[in-house]
Amino acid sequence: MATSAIRGDVFTWSGTDKAGRPSKGEIHAVSQAMAKAQLRQQGINPKNVKKKPKPLFGGKGKPIKPADIAVFTRQLATMLKAGVPLVQSFEIVEDGVDKESMRTLITTIRNDVASGSGLAPSLAKHPRQFDELFCSLVGSGEDSGTLEVMLDRVATYKEKTEALKAKIKKAMTYPIAVICVAVIVCAILLIKVVPVFAKTFESFGSELPAFTQFVMNISEFVQEWWVIIFLALVGIFISFREAKLRSVKFSEFLDRLALRIPVVGDIVHDAVIARFSRTLSTTFAAGVPLVDALNSTAGAAGNSVYAKGIRRIRDDVTTGSSLYNAIKATSLFPHMLLQMVSIGEESGALDDMLDKVATHYEEAVDNAVDSLSSLLEPLIMSILGVLVGGLMIAMYLPIFMLGSVI
Repeated sequence: MATSAIRGDVFTWSGTDKAGRPSKGEIHAVSQAMAKAQLRQQGINPKNVKKKPKPLFGGKGKPIKPADIAVFTRQLATMLKAGVPLVQSFEIVEDGVDKESMRTLITTIRNDVASGSGLAPSLAKHPRQFDELFCSLVGSGEDSGTLEVMLDRVATYKEKTEALKAKIKKAMTYPIAVICVAVIVCAILLIKVVPVFAKTFESFGSELPAFTQFVMNISEFVQEWWVIIFLALVGIFISFREAKLRSVKFSEFLDRLALRIPVVGDIVHDAVIARFSRTLSTTFAAGVPLVDALNSTAGAAGNSVYAKGIRRIRDDVTTGSSLYNAIKATSLFPHMLLQMVSIGEESGALDDMLDKVATHYEEAVDNAVDSLSSLLEPLIMSILGVLVGGLMIAMYLPIFMLGSVI
């Protein structure tokens, strides 16, 4: 299908092909008239051509996620390795994208590239999707004439980074979801179910068990103040999020705290080491100078404690220290990483050594997350059983006592 440099809108069409058989599909064009002209050039007799309606929900409203960028990078790298020209590669990738916001982004970049701009400068216009590290690596590939190789490395880096994030997020999602369900169930029981039992207990004319009275007091408090409690929880959540985004000191405090939490701290530590090794390996292999590579690595560390440590490493390397000595001076990195860096510097294969370290710690994170999930599942179910079961026991306890008296 022929395509123009600027695609415009999407039109749906129906008509007949050269053999007179009914046919239909979609086409990109700047206007309805241009869409009909393009179809006639392809030997199609268009009968009905109209602009494709935008989806009511989704589409442009869906934000572009890092996983979308990873998929886009892999597809573009595959097209270039197959020998497809850059602009045509963008067109092929664009045709396979369903998310409207991502399609718009690809179209914008393609138009910039088609007008003579380099790929790296075109990507740099969208810093929310393509960070400094991404643009730096792509720029190195363009300068050295190995853009397809560099995009393949960037795609691998993005895929492994997002896989690591997804693994950790998956481990955290389950307990958070169960806790939310437990809170909702308990709130419903306290607001709707306990008051029904309370009216029944009024007719008993005897003193209620202490546990039952305690639950009823909680129920009365929640019934009276549930709106304020809900607003307070929402306010705490929003305040926490804003403080984390806006306050550097608070964000650093959370990062330090995350490293000290039992079990979770080990996972965070291994994830940071894996990210550090993977980023430094990718940038160093791309021919980026070590000081610049360390600067990019600090931005991708994901933890302020290690980001500061990496900047110290960068400053020491700038003054002439070896990478091994600079890393060792921070006392933040494990012995295995130090030894692999030492071997890599002596053998001239630093990128390969760092890649092996990254793979090791990525696997360590996978195993630790699986173990944590296995540990949390019975623990959370026990907590949920105690909460809900405790409420039900508190409500039925007076009935059991009344039955024993009778």
